[in-house]
Amino acid sequence: MARRSCRHSLLILLPLLLAMVPESTQLQSSQTWSLLKIQQLLNYPPVLSTWANHTDFCYGGDYKTASAFVECYGDSVTQLHIIGPGGAGAPPLPKTFSIDAFFTTLSRLPDLRVLTLTGLGLWGPLPGKVSRLASLEIVNISGNYLYGQLPEGLSRLGSLQTFIADDNMLSGELPGWLGKLPSLAVLSLRNNSLQGPLPESVRDMGSLRSLTLASNNLSGAVPDLSALKNLQVVDLANNSLGPAFPRLGRKVASVVLSGNRFSDGLPGELSSFYLLEHLDVSRNRFVGPFPPTLLALPSIEYLSIAGNHFTGLLAANMSCGENLRFVDVSSNLLTGSLPSCLTRPPSSKPDESKVTLVAASNCLSATGGGDVGWQHPFLFCQNQALAVGIVPDQAHSRKSGAKAGLVAGIVAGALAGVVLVGVAVFLAVRKVTMRRAKARPPRRLVEHASSAYPSQFFADARYISQTVKLGALGIPAYRTFSLVELEAATNNFEVSCLLGQDAHGQMYRGTLGNGTAVTIRSLRVKRSQTSQSFNRHIEMISKLRHRHLVSALGHCFEYNLDDSTVTQLYLVFEYVQNGNLRSRISQGTEGRRLPWVQRISTAIGVAKGIQFLHGGIMPGLFANNLKITNILVDQNLVAKIGSYNIPILAETAKSEGGGGSKYPSDRVANGDKMDIYDFGVILLEVVTGRAITSIHEVEIMREQLQSALTSESPARRRLLVDPSVGRACSDESARTVMEICLRCLAKEAAQRPSVEDVLWNLQFAAQVQDDWRAGDSRSQSSEESPLSPSQIPRASAPADAAAYA
Repeated sequence: MARRSCRHSLLILLPLLLAMVPESTQLQSSQTWSLLKIQQLLNYPPVLSTWANHTDFCYGGDYKTASAFVECYGDSVTQLHIIGPGGAGAPPLPKTFSIDAFFTTLSRLPDLRVLTLTGLGLWGPLPGKVSRLASLEIVNISGNYLYGQLPEGLSRLGSLQTFIADDNMLSGELPGWLGKLPSLAVLSLRNNSLQGPLPESVRDMGSLRSLTLASNNLSGAVPDLSALKNLQVVDLANNSLGPAFPRLGRKVASVVLSGNRFSDGLPGELSSFYLLEHLDVSRNRFVGPFPPTLLALPSIEYLSIAGNHFTGLLAANMSCGENLRFVDVSSNLLTGSLPSCLTRPPSSKPDESKVTLVAASNCLSATGGGDVGWQHPFLFCQNQALAVGIVPDQAHSRKSGAKAGLVAGIVAGALAGVVLVGVAVFLAVRKVTMRRAKARPPRRLVEHASSAYPSQFFADARYISQTVKLGALGIPAYRTFSLVELEAATNNFEVSCLLGQDAHGQMYRGTLGNGTAVTIRSLRVKRSQTSQSFNRHIEMISKLRHRHLVSALGHCFEYNLDDSTVTQLYLVFEYVQNGNLRSRISQGTEGRRLPWVQRISTAIGVAKGIQFLHGGIMPGLFANNLKITNILVDQNLVAKIGSYNIPILAETAKSEGGGGSKYPSDRVANGDKMDIYDFGVILLEVVTGRAITSIHEVEIMREQLQSALTSESPARRRLLVDPSVGRACSDESARTVMEICLRCLAKEAAQRPSVEDVLWNLQFAAQVQDDWRAGDSRSQSSEESPLSPSQIPRASAPADAAAYA
């Protein structure tokens, strides 16, 4: 998808770039000064090491590299390209950096038409004075730390054709003035924190060719885009958009809607999108028959419908487009056999490899050839189709009638009139359930049977995206588990699999059929509740998927067959088996102590997890009672928050007479700042290596921390650092971590930093540590840790240290 987007962008940019042919004229001295000032404001990055007073920026040639160059027309700069070496992971610039001063300097290049500033660590809100660069046509500011809303000044850039700001921290809603940009052809804001609906003014962007808004927090219906005749690329993946499939023009070449809340069926008009090359609607809530005509579209190369509720009977004689190379139909309710065109190359092209196919977790037969992977029994797909309100249209009307009768019988509570097949299935299920104290049906129940798709019916809570910067890569898709699967995973909930129990219920370790280790949490449920009562809770739980969380994998309901109410709820999470963070810092037997660099990396991971809990899902989760013993470390030493404030746990405790929240009133009112305080306690233990078990110890160590920071002696600060890592960390890095730790522990919630401020400081600490290690190997045997290089500005200590006491 990324290569395709670049291809479309290049077609747009090529005529403009070719038109900018330089002339052999000396650059204006004022513009030379501006370029050198930009070098200074960017803290003299290595990619600009060839820039100097004598540099001929326009026509010298020797200074130009693939990462930094200038193009001119006459005596003015028209293109400026600076690409940082770190990509999207570059550390932020020092706190002395001013985004306002930076754009003021840029505005002194009045003829600038193309601007590339990627991976440079720029931070701050994008200033409105960007409007001063009135000639801008192409802007790429990806991979930085820009935050806040898009400034209205952008709406005054009438010549703007391309605006790319991927991998930043932009927030707020997309502004309505986007429709005022008549020439905008490429808009890409991937991996930010944008929220709310797409503005209706998007439909007015007549020049738009590529729209990329993936991995944000956008929600609501997608405006009608069918009038955008030039639109070729639509990437809205990993948001909360839906429920209706968006209306699109027929020239579209790539549509990516994965990881959203789209439901109902695919529109029939998709079968006439003859230019469509890439279609990904995976991990949504689509139901209804899968249209096999999509396989035969003449241009289609990539097709994924995985993780939905599509039904349909596949057959070996179905046709495929000759360009088709990848198909993923896994985790649906498909029956029949795979089309032969998916399992072997076409006869007209015998030398070509067959289509890459993923088809597991359906109800397909292997008789048609090809590797179908693990499949459910046929009855599973029929039952699940009935459970989501889909009436199968197979010719076997007697079986369909039997199943429909079974559903109606369960819902009504009476079995009179049900056909013999339905009675037999019911009795078989009833017999199996007698093994447990609480009875359950073999599937979820339809409370209001209807031939239409029930809009509010509780469907599988599919994977909702990781938003913000690091997604839940490698984690299986969120899904509904059957109780039979969980019983098999835990050997029928054997005592040896019990990890522990609390007021909410029991927690078990299990192993799924594919070998995946999981943690299964069993929750007692208040009586007389149906599955509908849990819609919003499952919706929330399905979003808890992030690199730095112990992520949710799915859920399972256990029912009372007599009245269709839920008697037990099971939540399935990752199993992280490499111990907790304290075991990696103390001298326990579970593992050696983490080095200083790894400790900073772990702290950054925890902070990113907190950032996701606060802003990566809607609504956010606050007051998470974070503890170092609940921070787990996986086999790659990636930190994962293992316990967080899921609302259903609090409600369960309340229903059991738990008395409500255990936090004092200020903790509820300032939940985000309480998480920052808890993080400060964790950071204190990370720095000192001493286990902290009481608030009294926190107060004592906080005073010691404050005293050490006011001292000019690095040795005084080293006394607080864990001796096992003290010799291997620079004073600059340790002091930066101590300063942000002290701010996190401020008594007044308002004085504690934001999680973004915490992340900035930890990134800075990691950066200066790396610089120190690279430049100071000659003094590894010295007792005194030297200061960090003087050319790297340091975030100053709090002006009023007493404010944190």
